[in-house]
Amino acid sequence: MRRVIAIAIAGAAVAPTCLAWGLSRAGATAGSLVLNLEAVLTVLLAWAIYREPLGRRVIVAVAVMAGAGALLVLDASARGGGGMLGALAVGAATLAWAIDNTLTRGLAERDPLQVIAAKGALGATLTTVLAFAWGEALPPAESILALLACGATGYGLSLRLYLLAQRRIGAARTGSVFALAPFVGAAVAWILGDRDATVLTALASAGFGVGVYLHVSEQHAHLHVHEPKIHEHAHRHDDGHHDHVHDPPVDGEHTHAHEHARVAHAHDHAPDVHHDHSH
Repeated sequence: MRRVIAIAIAGAAVAPTCLAWGLSRAGATAGSLVLNLEAVLTVLLAWAIYREPLGRRVIVAVAVMAGAGALLVLDASARGGGGMLGALAVGAATLAWAIDNTLTRGLAERDPLQVIAAKGALGATLTTVLAFAWGEALPPAESILALLACGATGYGLSLRLYLLAQRRIGAARTGSVFALAPFVGAAVAWILGDRDATVLTALASAGFGVGVYLHVSEQHAHLHVHEPKIHEHAHRHDDGHHDHVHDPPVDGEHTHAHEHARVAHAHDHAPDVHHDHSH
C-alpha cells in the first residue's frame, strides 16, 4: 500500500505545478477543457494495468476525446505566446493524475480515511519540499485557512467520493464521469471573463461532451462466473453478490471477512472488486 500511494503521490504532487504553468499560457477555458484528457489516459491505463474491458462505445469515446484534445493543442499553438507548450503542460498534469487515479484503484477497498490521510500527508510533504526548494514565500494566515478549506473539500471529500465510486464502477468509468469537471471549469472561466474561445475550442468541447456521454451511458452485461473466494471489504446485502446471513441481521454497508460460493449469472456490471474477470 505504501509503495502504491508513494508512486501515485509523486505524480499527483507534480501535476499542480504543470497545471499552473500551463494554464497561464494556454488560457483558462482551453486549459480546463484539456483536463478532459485525464479521463482518456485513465481509461487506457486501467485497461493496460487492470485489464478493465473496453467496449466499442468506450473505444469510440476515447478516440473522440483524444481528437478533441488534439484540436485544443492546435488551437493553443495557433494563438502563439507559448499556448501550445501550455496545453502540453496541462496534458502532462492529466497524465500524472491518470496514474494517480489508476494506482488508487487497488486501494479502493481499504478504509477511505486511511488512504486520504496517507496520500494527503505524503502529498503535503512533497509539495512543501518543492516550495522551499524554489524559494516560495509562506502565505499569510488567511490564505492558509482558505487553502485548508479548499483542500478539505476539493481534495479530501473529493477523494473519498472518488474511492467509493472506484469501488463500485472501476477506475475507467469513474475517470470518465470525473471528466465532467473540466466543463464546469470552462464555464466558470467564461463567466469570469475568459472569452477567447474559438471555433476549435467549441468543436473540442463538443467532442469531449460526446465522449463522456458514450462512456457514461455504456452498458456491459454477459454471462460470467464468480469462483469461490474469501475476502474482506465494505459491502451490502442488496447488491446480488452478498447473500450470507448475520445473526442478528445487519443492514447497510459493513465490513468483515466473508466467503463467496461459485456462481454463474448474467447482469449489467462494472469492473469492480467482484468483476475483474477476463473477456
